[in-house]
Amino acid sequence: MNDQLSDEARKLLLEPLLANGWVEVEGRDAISKTFEFRNFVEAFGWMTRVALWSEKWNHHPEWCNVYKTVEVVLITHDLDGFSALDAKLARKMDGLV
Repeated sequence: MNDQLSDEARKLLLEPLLANGWVEVEGRDAISKTFEFRNFVEAFGWMTRVALWSEKWNHHPEWCNVYKTVEVVLITHDLDGFSALDAKLARKMDGLV
């Protein structure tokens, strides 16, 4: 699953994510999104749920949590770029909100 994407596959994976608030990171082949919750407990609970999936899939986000806000960057470090696994984790993150 950690293969370079064709241009067509990349477009198919990225378009729905970009429509759902993800953005491409300038200067990196990565995507980013800021999630905001009602409070710290909700933010941390979401991060914990994401962490379980991340560990299961052996694919871990770059993220930062300050109070009720979680900033996420997804990149496949083995490829130094965006992969199908990043799209899969992004969709899971969106679904866990």
